[in-house]
Amino acid sequence: MRIAAVGDVHLGEDSRGLLRPALDHLAGTADVLLLAGDLTRHGTCAEARVVADELTGLGVPVAAVLGNHDHHSDEADGITDLLGEAGVTMLEGTAARFDLPDGSLGVAGVKGFGGGFAGKCASRFGEREMKAFVETTIASADSLRTALASLETDVVVALTHYAPIPGTLHGEPPEIHPFLGSYLLCEPIDEAGADLALHGHAHFGCEQGVTPGGVRVRNVAQPVIRKAYALYELKPAKQPARR
Repeated sequence: MRIAAVGDVHLGEDSRGLLRPALDHLAGTADVLLLAGDLTRHGTCAEARVVADELTGLGVPVAAVLGNHDHHSDEADGITDLLGEAGVTMLEGTAARFDLPDGSLGVAGVKGFGGGFAGKCASRFGEREMKAFVETTIASADSLRTALASLETDVVVALTHYAPIPGTLHGEPPEIHPFLGSYLLCEPIDEAGADLALHGHAHFGCEQGVTPGGVRVRNVAQPVIRKAYALYELKPAKQPARR
């Protein structure tokens, strides 16, 4: 099962035609394309129309989550609708099943949020603003947990924008780690025993990491992978679909 993935492409109104040439022959290389957020530069519907044109008619299923840039102009709902109309399966606390040549793929996706990691994380205490910050991540992680639990497929992938582990943040200043991800996103990934976790957001991080439970994590932010997309091959286990 060949999974192409990329995040943080940050397409603007002047980006038409920049990504598409690298995707024209995707169907001969990958079975599915997963997008880990920050598809636009400033989160406008005008930019989303460019993204939609770049992704239309690729010959493989496409699924995506939004990122923080995609929320910047408060047009996230419009962006979601535009990309959905272009055939992109948009995920936010939801899951999708794709029946591919080598088996069934389940993708559970959520944007996620910050908060930090074990030992150095924010807590739901104090000012209303701090509690709201942490509660946003808790709700996001809970929705990812529900989405993962709904899947009964040969292979399961968790797709987020924010990082679920600190291991793929090496290269980013430690001071901003709480704004790049949260350990709360990792817990449902390990609980579900996902086969792979993909995220973006950390432009100066590193590509490879692993959760405490042994799930492979890949930071597919385009500034990290330095190409149009990364390709990962997963082999379905020779056993009944997970439940």
